[in-house]
Amino acid sequence: MRIALFAGSFDPVTLGHIDVIRRGLALFDRVVVGIGHNPRKARLLSLEARSALVREACAGLGSVQVASYEGLTVDFAKKLGATAILRGLRDGADLAFEAPLAQANRVMAPSIETVFVLTDPTLACVSSSLMREIVAAGGDASAWLPPGALAALIAAVPPR
Repeated sequence: MRIALFAGSFDPVTLGHIDVIRRGLALFDRVVVGIGHNPRKARLLSLEARSALVREACAGLGSVQVASYEGLTVDFAKKLGATAILRGLRDGADLAFEAPLAQANRVMAPSIETVFVLTDPTLACVSSSLMREIVAAGGDASAWLPPGALAALIAAVPPR
């Protein structure tokens, strides 16, 4: 079975994330959405809330599993038996950030490939941090967020 790990903070999950997951399912038998847990970083939504929102947004997509982890993404990929780490690229800045990570992961785990997919152009502007800013400013982020994630974000973000 070909397993891909798609890792991130998903604070909140966006339609850009869902696009990458859908496209990963066309390439792999299963996509594990790994929600990184770093106790030193503050997140707006709890780990439990982020996990539930990803599960809700992926309901009906097929072979998607949601799991949380601590530590290096490549170590979690090894633990899962993943053959790939799946990453979405919105632009050249994403590639500049992701390429060194992929190269380091390749050294640490030569049997795990990093697979990049280009984001749908209509979602290239989407990031979780931008969604938090839009909602905090009273804007409408419904074009870029699954309904559950939008509701959770509105409830969690204090208005300015």
